[in-house]
Amino acid sequence: MIINFSVQNFGSIKDKQTLSFEADKDDHLENYYIVEPIPGLRLLKLSLIYGANASGKTTVLNALNFLGGIVNVPLKTKTEILDFHPFLFAGDTPKQNTIFSLEFVQNQIRYFYEVEFNKKAVVRELLKNYNPNSAVIFERTTNLEKQLTSIELGSKIKKAKTAKQNLEANTLWNNTVLGGFRKTNIDLGELKEVADWFMYYLNPVIYSNTELDNYVTTQIEESKINKEDVVGILKKADFNISGISIKKDDVDVPESFIEYLEKTGKRSPEEITELKTKGKITSMNLEVQHTVDGGEYILPFDSESQGTKRYYGFAGLMSLLIKESRVFPVDELETSLHPDLYTHFLLSFLANAKSSQLIATTHNREILNNKEIFRNDSIWFTDKDEHAATQLYSLSDFDSSVIRDTSNVYNAYKSGKLGAVPNLGDYYIDTNHENK
Repeated sequence: MIINFSVQNFGSIKDKQTLSFEADKDDHLENYYIVEPIPGLRLLKLSLIYGANASGKTTVLNALNFLGGIVNVPLKTKTEILDFHPFLFAGDTPKQNTIFSLEFVQNQIRYFYEVEFNKKAVVRELLKNYNPNSAVIFERTTNLEKQLTSIELGSKIKKAKTAKQNLEANTLWNNTVLGGFRKTNIDLGELKEVADWFMYYLNPVIYSNTELDNYVTTQIEESKINKEDVVGILKKADFNISGISIKKDDVDVPESFIEYLEKTGKRSPEEITELKTKGKITSMNLEVQHTVDGGEYILPFDSESQGTKRYYGFAGLMSLLIKESRVFPVDELETSLHPDLYTHFLLSFLANAKSSQLIATTHNREILNNKEIFRNDSIWFTDKDEHAATQLYSLSDFDSSVIRDTSNVYNAYKSGKLGAVPNLGDYYIDTNHENK
């Protein structure tokens, strides 16, 4: 589980900003929101990020997504650049390095990971664990002139000299050590634990235009998601759906699909080569069964509404969040969902998930009307300062002069007392301009 995630000099974020999942001392909704993966460490399952358009909500998710990418899908050649932008609205930041740090728990052990980089190279890395005392797993520096990586393994790490040399050889100057480890046939248990966390716990961002239905259907077909679980979740959401079926057909492999697999690392090089050789892939067509007045009707999935399609994807995510340990970042969670369904999804997640987390950006303010379903430390805001840089802060940061236990947070946010709302002009638009 994520403990906290910090970002500096990435996109609209200039100075270090931290999203924390550590719960405060309040026991409000304790049984629903809080997990204790290590004795004494109370972590939240949910963080909702509010803010005006272009305030940096999505940037927080993009940063976490970028970190997962440079760990899970290392660049293949030294000449490739890391595809991101630092903060551009200042004279010095485009030349400065970007820094991410992440604290998380994997198999009841606490880890701290920090990586510093620019477009050309990963400059520095540090990985520590606490078991129970702090111990360095590795430190990495890069000789930028020679474009070479140097790795020092911690004193408690069991290793052979050749393992260190192989790891250095496979960690290009624009790769992370964890990415280099993925390409190296060595046995370092601590690195494997962390690499597995990035691969299996941390998931890519789900954007409003992400076609979740294809992902969920594939996961059902591969028996990684139970079809009946998805149907049961859809039934509870009042979609009048009583069943789903998947029909297969072999079709030509789209070149765009091959490029996607290569970019995301979701298939091994051997599997991708096999796909190219065969030239065929199994296409899965989803059909939905509706029961109306005792009769059963089969409809193609494409004929369903956008809301139904979106929630089918969310039903698959819900199944994974409940049965496994995952974190899913979701951008604009409310897209195509009725406010009641949006709330139903969040409450279903909180009531059923055991050790998963959800990070979501949202404009849905209705949940703030009901203090009985949210905790202050689970609500976050993004706002731009006078230098157009993103500031990230929690509702729990406000003292009692702004928010009291009896306050209506919805009204406070709507009126601008909490910031993170657009500063709009009047409604009149002057179109009397000469064309030049």
